[in-house]
Amino acid sequence: MATKPHGRSRRTAFLLSQLGSLSASRFAERTKELGLTPSDAGTLRLIGRNPGLSQRVLADRLGAVPSRVVPLLDSLETRGLVERVRSRADRRNHELHLTADGQELLIKLRTVAEDHEDQLTAPLTAAECEELARLLALLASGNGLDLESHRDATTAGRRGTSATPPPT
Repeated sequence: MATKPHGRSRRTAFLLSQLGSLSASRFAERTKELGLTPSDAGTLRLIGRNPGLSQRVLADRLGAVPSRVVPLLDSLETRGLVERVRSRADRRNHELHLTADGQELLIKLRTVAEDHEDQLTAPLTAAECEELARLLALLASGNGLDLESHRDATTAGRRGTSATPPPT
């Protein structure tokens, strides 16, 4: 029988998985009320924080192949939330920017995400929330995850097929 690290139960990964699933499901319900999927929400967040981001860099950040990101961007562009602008530095690339409607929706999304986090962490004190955030960031970094974007866990550190970013 393998020795347990630090003499602790091996339920941590299971509980993280359960909470992650619950959190993702609840967030999807909340974003649906805004007419967004979690993928839409995360993409808006990344573009909002990184105006001028290229499609290729966005795909890399999402852990997705560029061809999988194109329909997502097409949908956001059609809804008037994102615009593609030809790059002045490299005319082969397009820079991604939020439109005024996209920026307005991102503000609403931030409120939804904050409410979501408040509900999920309600059983904790403020100090416990800070400690949990610190420990989760440490675990994420230690496992090669990007703290800003949600990648398919099976493809962390390489291109995958998931384009489901985290809440804002």
